[in-house]
Amino acid sequence: MRNDPLVAMNQNQSFWQFKWGDYRPNKPFGSGRYSADVVIIGGGYTGLTAAREIKADAPHKRVVVLEAREIGFGASGRNGGFNMTLFGLEPEVTLMRWGRQRTEQAQAYMQKAVAFVKDLIEDNNLDSDYEHTGMWRVAYSDKQRKRLEKTYSLLSEISGRKSFEYLDARAVASKLSAPQMRAAIFEKECGILDPCKHVRELKRLAMECGVEIFENTEVIGLSRTDTGLRVQTHDANITCENVVVATNAWSHQSPGPRKIRNRQSPVWTYQIVSEPLTSEEWQQIGWSGRMSIEDNRQFVHYMRVTKCGRITIGGGDIEADIGRRMHRWHSEQVWDRLEKHFRWLFPTLRHKKIAFKWGGAVSVNLDMTPEISFIGDERIIMASGCIGHGVSLTQLNGRLIADLIAGKDSPLTRFWIVNRRAVPMPPGNLLSYIGIKTISSILHGVDRYEERELRG
Repeated sequence: MRNDPLVAMNQNQSFWQFKWGDYRPNKPFGSGRYSADVVIIGGGYTGLTAAREIKADAPHKRVVVLEAREIGFGASGRNGGFNMTLFGLEPEVTLMRWGRQRTEQAQAYMQKAVAFVKDLIEDNNLDSDYEHTGMWRVAYSDKQRKRLEKTYSLLSEISGRKSFEYLDARAVASKLSAPQMRAAIFEKECGILDPCKHVRELKRLAMECGVEIFENTEVIGLSRTDTGLRVQTHDANITCENVVVATNAWSHQSPGPRKIRNRQSPVWTYQIVSEPLTSEEWQQIGWSGRMSIEDNRQFVHYMRVTKCGRITIGGGDIEADIGRRMHRWHSEQVWDRLEKHFRWLFPTLRHKKIAFKWGGAVSVNLDMTPEISFIGDERIIMASGCIGHGVSLTQLNGRLIADLIAGKDSPLTRFWIVNRRAVPMPPGNLLSYIGIKTISSILHGVDRYEERELRG
């Protein structure tokens, strides 16, 4: 499997997992009755960061992480690897929904989140292939360019003009040979990483702190008892004082109180990666700055270079399922559109083959805003709703959750996403599906309107 991409894709591996090679997961949790101080359900960025930080705060506590598959299988091992400041969808959406003050607070939180990840990698010398190369947000059409200018003004107002630089068409062309890009916002304090290598480095750090991590261990029950909480696997019962639900897009399948299952719904996003470029091809397109790129469509495309000399591109569309069955790993239709977009953006690379394709689920809620919720009371904490922009957000959320577990009143715990009054998903799979499809149709309509001149 290590050298066969077709086998890896059929097994729903991401490119990052395939590139990693053979991986040996930790053993599953044993059978019997056990006790712990904190049980964390989900071994992604949120769960592993929270576990490490909780253990660092209180070394005497027994902290257990239960991962249903293997570390790196979920979103933390298959995302685009963008250490970025985008919160939810767009700052305009946050401003409209929550007002200026909370938008400013969200931007400050995300800037702190990016620095948190960068410092963690550098201070611990993590093998995450991290590059702090900045990020572009680009426009293709005149309407998108005008909206991009408004976004630049808003971002400059809420975070300071030193954080962002506006690039016109000439400045863009001088740095990247992609003739369809008419303008860009450059944010220098952003980075890229290999998501699978990074999450497995987080696993290593957590274990070095004394966290116990068990893989291929599905949680099938979560309940309250007279003395605390009970977590059930197929073979074991664990009593504990606190539970962190860090299952993100899988949360609707979680056991326990209904509030866990109605916070979010999964949508599927897809990526492709090219074969390696030659040195001559890199010279033709430029991209010497190695910045990551997102366009400012409603259904964004995100693209970046890899350490191994390829270009990845993802997004552009989503898929959802009426039963939320978590089985839409493949979408030939979306992959085909991504390949066409890749060749449209980079005409000199039209001959390049696509080497790998994959998909994964992200967590979306109705008000398009991340949240950290108390489920019933503060003993059960749940994080969800990253809207596909969770690399930096989830890791700082892990530190925030550690503060909540410790009962600290900190600047992080006072962030307004904590136990906010979120809009729950409508009951039943059909209504949730209709809600996602309605939002999707509206966003597609905006993109079609703004890109009419491109079709012409």
